[in-house]
Amino acid sequence: MNYIAITSPDINNGLGCRVTLWIAGCSNKCKGCQNKETWNYDQGKDIFDDELYTKICDELSKPYIKGLTLSGGDPLSQPLSNLYDLYRFVKNVKYDFPDKDIWIYTGDTYEEILNFTIKKLIVLACDVLVEGRYDMTQRDITLPFRGSKNQRIIDIKKSSKHGELMKKPIELVIPEF
Repeated sequence: MNYIAITSPDINNGLGCRVTLWIAGCSNKCKGCQNKETWNYDQGKDIFDDELYTKICDELSKPYIKGLTLSGGDPLSQPLSNLYDLYRFVKNVKYDFPDKDIWIYTGDTYEEILNFTIKKLIVLACDVLVEGRYDMTQRDITLPFRGSKNQRIIDIKKSSKHGELMKKPIELVIPEF
């Protein structure tokens, strides 16, 4: 599994200042996608490069960083062996930084993920899931952290605890200037 870039601090892909890891590869190829350059699985560097994990840890160690976001491409639109690697990666981050949250973006729906064991394990190791394929016919630029009305932001911990899908309420505070 390859990654294309790391952005930090990033305020566009989850609540608070974050570290965003842009994972290479997406088979969804949504019409109107804003990240077409991330579709190629062969670009970038290996996600298990020691330098990458060190850089992510350095960034996550900063007190103002709230957590890690996995985006792309599509982190869950990967070959099976890569999904096992991603699961190990997420578990390592969670172990090393238990107080930081992890957001993951995917074109898969929550219901689709529940039917695919390794994807389900990855998502359960995260805190927030932003799910659903981008649908340009439902484009809405007023939505925080997603591009179309069909996409949902799901609180994974609450959903697991209650046994039903629980959307994450997003309150954006716009500072006055």
